[in-house]
Amino acid sequence: MNIVGPGLARTAQAPESRRDHALRLGFLGVLGVASVITLLGVVLVLGAFRNDQVIAEHHGTATALVEQTTFDRTLIRYETPDGVSHSPENGVLYPDGLSEGQLVRIEYDTTDPALAKVAERTWLLTLLPVTTTLLFTWLVAAPLLWGLRSRLRARTAAPVAA
Repeated sequence: MNIVGPGLARTAQAPESRRDHALRLGFLGVLGVASVITLLGVVLVLGAFRNDQVIAEHHGTATALVEQTTFDRTLIRYETPDGVSHSPENGVLYPDGLSEGQLVRIEYDTTDPALAKVAERTWLLTLLPVTTTLLFTWLVAAPLLWGLRSRLRARTAAPVAA
């Protein structure tokens, strides 16, 4: 069975050594981690696109007060036209550049006021950080994969000592 690619399958004559097995697992591990990071990046962009669609389908606007900014979220509080105060637990989407105490215009989903974003910011803002992350991921993974694959090929091509 050819798991990794051409020329890397185990031969019937020689059992796989521990080193070959470790190289193969290393190759699959690096490939797996890079693939998962890629998948997460794609899902993140698609999720941001979908959130923007949902907000556009049931569009509401308000002015929100930025209550707290942390490294992972920016918490806001705003009132809807019915007088109910909302503070989305997961924070506001696209919060770059906001600071505590600032008033900011937001757009939210009228059917789910916990889904809010800074007005006039869109999913396109996710493209730069995601593509940068994916670029660096594959810039690290590609040479590692190439090196591991080369070592595996060299070891499988070498004659087995009797």
